[in-house]
Amino acid sequence: MLDFDLARLYEIETKILKRAVKRNIDRFPQDFMFQLTAKEFENLRYQIGASSWGGTRYLPYAFTQEGVAMLSSILRSPVAVNMNIAIMRAFVTMRQMITGYEELRNRIEQLEINTDELYQILIEALSKKQLEEKPRNPIGFRTNSKK
Repeated sequence: MLDFDLARLYEIETKILKRAVKRNIDRFPQDFMFQLTAKEFENLRYQIGASSWGGTRYLPYAFTQEGVAMLSSILRSPVAVNMNIAIMRAFVTMRQMITGYEELRNRIEQLEINTDELYQILIEALSKKQLEEKPRNPIGFRTNSKK
């Protein structure tokens, strides 16, 4: 997302957002945020239909999802604070889900092991039963004649 869109989202001015980023630049490595080149910004302006008489004097910053999360932690607007709280709660919920899935995975693996053992016992019992069986008399109509 671009800085001016995020500023609108967090209900602050773009210059305040940029100032906060510059004060905390060590929190924004290149995979969190980068600045658009003049050519990239020019192409973007043509795509979004920006007017020629207004606009920005400086090239905008683009933020990845990690950068947006970091940005919410350094801004002080009420919206940014609420967004940061929501992100932290989402992380906790995800961690709980992952832990729950790990426990479920372990239980399924144990169930597979137990089931494999039971199948092996059952196969061995059936094999022994087949060996112990006596030959049976045929069922059905019998004749006394020998050929």
